[in-house]
Amino acid sequence: MDKNTITGLVLIAAVLFGYSFWANRNAEQYATEENVEQTQTAKKTEVAKTDNKATTVNAEPADSTALFFAAKKQNTQEAVILHNGKVEAIINPKGGQVARVNLNEFKSYKVYHEGGNAPLNLYNERDARLNFTFETKEENISTDDFYFTAENPTDSSVTMVLADPSGARLCFDYKLSKDYMLNMTVRTEGMKHLFSPKTKTFSIDWQDRVRQHEKGFYFENMYSTLTYKGADGDTEKLKEQGDESENAEQDVRWIAFKNQYFSSCLIAKTPLTGCQFTSTQFEEGSGYLKAYSAQAEAAFDATGTQPTELQFYFGPNNFRLLQSMDKQSVTHDDLDLQDLVYLGWPIVRWINRFFTLYVFDFLTAANLPMWLVLLLITLLLRVLVYVPTRKSFLSSAKMRVLRPKVEEINKKYPNQEDAMKRQQEMMTLYSQYGASPMGGCLPMLIQMPIWIAMFNFVPNAIELRQQSFLWADDLSAYDDLISWGTEIWGLGNHLSLFCILFCATNLLYSYMSMRQQKDMMAGNPEQMQQMKVMQWMMYLMPLMFFFMFNKYSAGLNYYYFISLLFSALTMWYLRKTTDDEKLLAKLEEYYKKQRNNPNKKAGGLAARLQALQEQQQALLDEQRARNRAARGEK
Repeated sequence: MDKNTITGLVLIAAVLFGYSFWANRNAEQYATEENVEQTQTAKKTEVAKTDNKATTVNAEPADSTALFFAAKKQNTQEAVILHNGKVEAIINPKGGQVARVNLNEFKSYKVYHEGGNAPLNLYNERDARLNFTFETKEENISTDDFYFTAENPTDSSVTMVLADPSGARLCFDYKLSKDYMLNMTVRTEGMKHLFSPKTKTFSIDWQDRVRQHEKGFYFENMYSTLTYKGADGDTEKLKEQGDESENAEQDVRWIAFKNQYFSSCLIAKTPLTGCQFTSTQFEEGSGYLKAYSAQAEAAFDATGTQPTELQFYFGPNNFRLLQSMDKQSVTHDDLDLQDLVYLGWPIVRWINRFFTLYVFDFLTAANLPMWLVLLLITLLLRVLVYVPTRKSFLSSAKMRVLRPKVEEINKKYPNQEDAMKRQQEMMTLYSQYGASPMGGCLPMLIQMPIWIAMFNFVPNAIELRQQSFLWADDLSAYDDLISWGTEIWGLGNHLSLFCILFCATNLLYSYMSMRQQKDMMAGNPEQMQQMKVMQWMMYLMPLMFFFMFNKYSAGLNYYYFISLLFSALTMWYLRKTTDDEKLLAKLEEYYKKQRNNPNKKAGGLAARLQALQEQQQALLDEQRARNRAARGEK
């Protein structure tokens, strides 16, 4: 690595640390300033979820001639349970909507930690509400006000009916697939005369308070957000930190109330219009992450000829599973639900999409433990970058053994005004001996995208969820072998041992890199001065990373730990197996072959840098000549 590489690393670390500081500060600000407002909102929501008996005591007497009047009284109909082994979906007569969804193959962290067997409750009537409003000529029909009757119930299907003695019927048809997709159609019978010919939509009001299912609030909240897919194919999301409201600028294909590893998603065959979204963050310790709200207009055929087709996905955010949902789509296009698994920015996303995922799938298909999967991925990446790493190390070693010759050039041009000439002659020297000062950048250029790719991949890999290794009981959450009760700003209430190992290894790797860099620059006084500043910054990076990654998942810290450990071992091996005397002899032999071409210039990027330096030197000489002429000097 040269000083440019180190500068880049420091800037990257500064950006990451700055973002972490900003995110923590904003999270605390929202928790402090909006605590009262959120508490009031939660209370209002709880009141809205109570039984209708409490809300109708002081209401005006109902109109007995109103449509579906009799259905406003609570009936004796029991809830209908649809199940397929993976999902249990309970359809409530009240409103005819999904009241509860349990995922039988998953558990919350609390249940898992306590050794329980209760399935993960993803969706329930205490926190969620889905209401359809139909505008007729005389009144608005709000489905939340009525009790439906179940017809033709089976283990996987049911029709919820709202019937009137006049023959008008509003029907919701449900059919549960073999996995996580619940199909729903909305249709009317005998109601054509009740609607205006201009009625083409009905309103959807969907709300849910997303519970905390994982171990750490901070990390789970970071990857939880209301996400939606536009009709043009772009996936958008509301911000993860704080509150936000947004009006969609286009029609929407699906809306997802997403937390880190699970989503409740509403899909429409005909894109939804007029969509408005709101996300409100809860404070840590409340048991909830965010309150989501979505309002939209769904296509509706008032004649009853064409039913409105909707789908619900209640399930895990598993990339391959979400991809497979395209086969069950009621739309003519792919759903692209896999966009719920965030894989990073474009270049990083391509690495994860077309490399990491395939390697990960191959290894997990062998039923290997997750710690071993991450270890094997690290080893594979080290093998892939070994050749450029070795080339980079040899490039640095060449500059190290040429240090005496560089010192001679420094003695030849001791003055500061000759710095450009000194640099040009050094570049020529390196070229004549077959060395390149830019060679140290290549491995870092290769590794940084991979590091960032894994930074996005590991937290979204549900396969790591509740997988234990050594002292970490869940690789998807932080490991807290050492913990205490009081929160400390920037640190939390625990120490992550894998984070400590990662930072300690980072310190070791930085020391080895700086020592190698110091050997290379020993003949350049200016660079040595810069190195003193860089050295302290490089040693401070592990400390910054510690405060940033202490709340991150054990799996991510474990990956970075073993990755840096193998990097340090690779550097140690290359240094141990490199003979400086033999290397210098090879360089001298190369120089003898090039002696007939004393003006040998560098190639590639080094040539462009040298050309730029020559241009700058020419401009500097010209400016000096003008200054001398102005003073009357020759």
